[in-house]
Amino acid sequence: MTSARLAMVLRVTCGNFLEMFDFFLFGLYARPIAETFFPRQSEFAALMLTFATFGAGFLMRPLGAIILGAYVDKVGRRKGLVVTLSLMAVGTMLIGLVPGYLRIGVIAPLLVLLGRLLQGFSAGVELGGVSVYLAEMARPGHKGFLVAWQSASQQLSIIAATALAFTLNQTLHPIEIVLWGWRIPFLLGCALLPFLFYLRSSLAETPEFLARQRHPALREAIATLRKSWRLVLTGMLLVSMTTVSFYLITIYTPTFGSRVLNLSDSDSLQVTVLVALSNLFWLPLMGALSDRLGRRPLLLASTGLAILTAYPSLTWLAAAPSFTRMLGVELWLSFLYAGYNGALVVLLTEIMPSKVRTAGFSLAYSLATALFGGFTPAICTALIRVTGDNAAPGWWLSAAAGCGLLATLAIPSVVARSIDPGHG
Repeated sequence: MTSARLAMVLRVTCGNFLEMFDFFLFGLYARPIAETFFPRQSEFAALMLTFATFGAGFLMRPLGAIILGAYVDKVGRRKGLVVTLSLMAVGTMLIGLVPGYLRIGVIAPLLVLLGRLLQGFSAGVELGGVSVYLAEMARPGHKGFLVAWQSASQQLSIIAATALAFTLNQTLHPIEIVLWGWRIPFLLGCALLPFLFYLRSSLAETPEFLARQRHPALREAIATLRKSWRLVLTGMLLVSMTTVSFYLITIYTPTFGSRVLNLSDSDSLQVTVLVALSNLFWLPLMGALSDRLGRRPLLLASTGLAILTAYPSLTWLAAAPSFTRMLGVELWLSFLYAGYNGALVVLLTEIMPSKVRTAGFSLAYSLATALFGGFTPAICTALIRVTGDNAAPGWWLSAAAGCGLLATLAIPSVVARSIDPGHG
């Protein structure tokens, strides 16, 4: 990749980095956040309110996908991505800077909830906006490779967030982390905001958008999405595989390792970092491979292997839990995730109608995340509790892979039925 291309990727993915950085931190520090912002009469109730606040962001994503997605398709990729970063910045500052419940009472959790809603609203289109921008800036025959850096930037944020959490655990007393230490990573995110705004505001508009004669308003965009409902639904099912596997091997890993497999917190965090490094390595390679082989072969191979191996590999891990076994299984699932995601994200930019490319992509992705991916930790926990089988998360991943496989097979007919004069 040339230095100019690298600089462009850095500028466009910086907001995506911040989104996942804050998102991952909220999950890591759910317990101290609960103790800070919610009444302490019941630890369980406070924690559940925190997770409810966390989940509220997912419910805002489809709304953000439609409204902000249509806005990006109307005013341009660059302007739209600056707006999403602005909303995300407000959410980050609210979570990092708002005083606790003991100081300002019920206003504290309400402001944190507002922060999560703004982050979710922005996140609904952030991933789609970045992916569409990269796809429209890519040279012919290199779209898969360039678009894969959208997902790769998320891995960097996970590495950074986990490294900070590990450092804080080693240097601060647990009580200090609960009282104030958990805020440090969020404040660092706030400190990065001026630099991130500088990077994103210097983006050039994509030639493809500038060449388009007409850009739809919100009402027209919604009408187009309604006509393309089969395509959006198929896209949602396609995304189910990638969002479930991502949340399983990253967000759920610390909990799965320490609470289910009884490994140390240190081991679980190390696995999380190594999985993120694995994703970072494989994603661009798989994106480039999809440019050579096509998108469908990678999608079919990844979903087929996931269906066949997810549960057996987790059964092998659960039979004799260890750091080495957990790392091996997670790296295998990382390979499957990267193989699928490297072809999927660019495919979504290619099959959506061009005049609502951002809105259509974002709606499909946000619906899958809200319905499947975001609830993966809770579903995995429930499956283990109900079945008594520590490998039960493998069934959830296999089911998501089945959805991805069926959607991949349905793509040609669905796209053919959805084509209109504005399809690109």
